[in-house]
Amino acid sequence: MLHRVFSLFLSCCDLPTLSPRPPETPRGPRPSSGPRPTPVTDVAALCVCDLSPAQCDINCCCDPDCSSTDFSVFSACSIPVVTGDSRFCSQKAAIYSLNFTADPPQRVFKLVDQINPSMFCIHITNYKPALSFINPEVIADESNFDKMMKTSDGFSLNAESDVSFTTKPDAPNATKYEYGAHLQTSDSFLRFPSPLTSSLCTDNNPAAFLVNQAVKCTRRINLEQCEEIETLSMAYYSSPKILKVPGSGTKVPITVQSIVIQSLNKTLTRLEGIDLLKPRHVEAGHNKICINIVLKVKYSLTYTDAGEIIKADLSLLLGAVSSAMVPLQQKFDIYFIQQNTKPVPLSGNPGYGLGLPLAAGFQPRKGSGIIQTTNRYGQFTILRSTTEQDCLAIEGIRTPVLFGYNMQSGCKLRLTKTITCRLAAQKVKSLLKGQGFPDYVAPFGNSQAQDVLDWVPIHFITQTSHVKDSCQLPVALAIEVKWTKYGSLLNPQAKIVNVTANLISSSFSETHLGNERTILISTAVTFVDVSAPAEAGFRARPTINARLPFNFFFPFV
Repeated sequence: MLHRVFSLFLSCCDLPTLSPRPPETPRGPRPSSGPRPTPVTDVAALCVCDLSPAQCDINCCCDPDCSSTDFSVFSACSIPVVTGDSRFCSQKAAIYSLNFTADPPQRVFKLVDQINPSMFCIHITNYKPALSFINPEVIADESNFDKMMKTSDGFSLNAESDVSFTTKPDAPNATKYEYGAHLQTSDSFLRFPSPLTSSLCTDNNPAAFLVNQAVKCTRRINLEQCEEIETLSMAYYSSPKILKVPGSGTKVPITVQSIVIQSLNKTLTRLEGIDLLKPRHVEAGHNKICINIVLKVKYSLTYTDAGEIIKADLSLLLGAVSSAMVPLQQKFDIYFIQQNTKPVPLSGNPGYGLGLPLAAGFQPRKGSGIIQTTNRYGQFTILRSTTEQDCLAIEGIRTPVLFGYNMQSGCKLRLTKTITCRLAAQKVKSLLKGQGFPDYVAPFGNSQAQDVLDWVPIHFITQTSHVKDSCQLPVALAIEVKWTKYGSLLNPQAKIVNVTANLISSSFSETHLGNERTILISTAVTFVDVSAPAEAGFRARPTINARLPFNFFFPFV
């Protein structure tokens, strides 16, 4: 073994004594990373409820031995969705359902692509410069090293960055700000510090139009030089002037609306006059303190429908910083408000508050954000009961679904001889669902509309009872909202995890439908707490493992 290791060392390290190797046959290029492997399991042929060979299993919609005659006695599909390997970002899913309106009843089969919510997958690379890399400059000697140290400033981007934030000369001048466009100023762009690769603040990060942000980052500072660091001064955030539209000569100044001073013991004092305060280094005994340091910055920008910035407000939190608070943490907020509109109140921050309306909306197309109405109380509603109990008289009158409140409402619908079964079913369904029934519900009271993957989809189920020569009319809408306690036990937050809307239909005889009759329409909302009980910090009770001296009980034992 020693001889083998010694020989390996010589063959690896004593390179000058080795003879040149004979030329080798050039190898072909290695296979590049191709598409992801396809799943081995065919979900269309997979049926876990098929237990009896050559026989039809009841309510097993994927059983190939079942015929239309068997489907007529099925109540529902026992396994409506069959999925394949859960290790893929996108996997095939076989969806089974029954169409009882057909004669004879038929099985409906769909094969769709389903996104796996249990995995973190990157679908789109939206930063094109990251796809190409520039050869870094090589450090040759000490002088070159010092030169590169001066041009580099931690993780921040310098002015010579390869990523340009200015408009190309050959590109047409934009006449308005569009979503995600950098907010331009008289000299460059509005800087919004934020962390990138670490928690340190990157000052050359541009603020984007209509992109609300709230970030925290830290700075390593020297208290003796705090007066020279411009990012600690309020003038750094209040002096830029934003261009009304890209490339225009109209400038919108940033107006300081409020300044709050925070002392070392965390007491807050609001200043009456708006004056420009500069950081100042003072010494209190043996302690070194810097005052008037920017701790929190909050931008409020007002824009118009034409994509113009017309107003910019700034609120600042200044405070005293001691050596015990270094590295310093700063907070930065920016949000946009449309002209002549009021901010939509939240239903909780972050968890839902008891009695507040559920935030809901719909997705017009795949890949877009959630669309919500400005009226938070009109996003998720149910039928409202009145003293008249007439469904046609209260059509359009809705009541919001409030978190934590179980609700039930109803009305009576009178069917005349002239109305057909199909028309009556459409009328009742529109009464129960209302106008613009949502597709998604926000998990938290302050969920953002652009975070589509965090929103909870509403599972809409249609339940019918099929009788020959009968008319199927929806008579009830049962909504079940499952929620859980999220976060710390000291301050748990209410989070919605599942929403199911069950449309229940009833059978009416076709022979008696021509006669005038009255049916009862009802809606119910139920909130179910599915929180898991808190587990103890240890699985088994602690035991005392103490050893006494061998002669502890001498001379008794």
